[in-house]
Amino acid sequence: ARGQGTQALRLARAGHEVTGMESDPEMLTTVRAVLAAEAPQVRERVRLLEAESTRTGAHFTPGSFDVVLCHGVLMHVEEPDAVLAGLARVLAAGGLLSLLVRNADALALRPGLDGDWDTALAAFDSPLTRDSAGRTVRADRLGRLTQTLGGIGAPLAAWYGVRVFTDRYPAHAAPPRAEEFDRILDVEDRAGRTDPYRRVAALLHLCGVRG
Repeated sequence: ARGQGTQALRLARAGHEVTGMESDPEMLTTVRAVLAAEAPQVRERVRLLEAESTRTGAHFTPGSFDVVLCHGVLMHVEEPDAVLAGLARVLAAGGLLSLLVRNADALALRPGLDGDWDTALAAFDSPLTRDSAGRTVRADRLGRLTQTLGGIGAPLAAWYGVRVFTDRYPAHAAPPRAEEFDRILDVEDRAGRTDPYRRVAALLHLCGVRG
């Protein structure tokens, strides 16, 4: 788990034991403050470590976890293969490795639709782009990740597109009404599972299973 701990809290509320790794002390303080407001049984299920989430091998023995979430992490890593190998190593047999990455195969689509031709052309040749905060981040290709997952013993079992239509939704726009929001989720869920739409999603969700 990373960021403000949203995923970790949801999992803990659902009854799962969760270990979160965060390298930013300020962010970790924020997560701990949010966690302090939770019910005691939720707090007891969460363990937080101040550590690089890409260095799991230094903190855990092989086979420690049934599920490993690596969401929004690989985009900040220059060479993902070693990181993924470390994540697969701490998975138990049959365990799930869940990845959420930027989709390098569709990087040119959004700037192209916006008429930003220079950025669109550059996106065909480089996996580097900028996030909403202006930081340089990297995208990954489905084919390459499929090969990597197979090579580290957690072959791809399923994959989905994320934010097929809603990626261009204004970040500060008012949230849609509940009925409209449900329709948006239905459309995104269907598109994220259906070719060719899922292949041009802004993000990819890959699920590898440890053999």
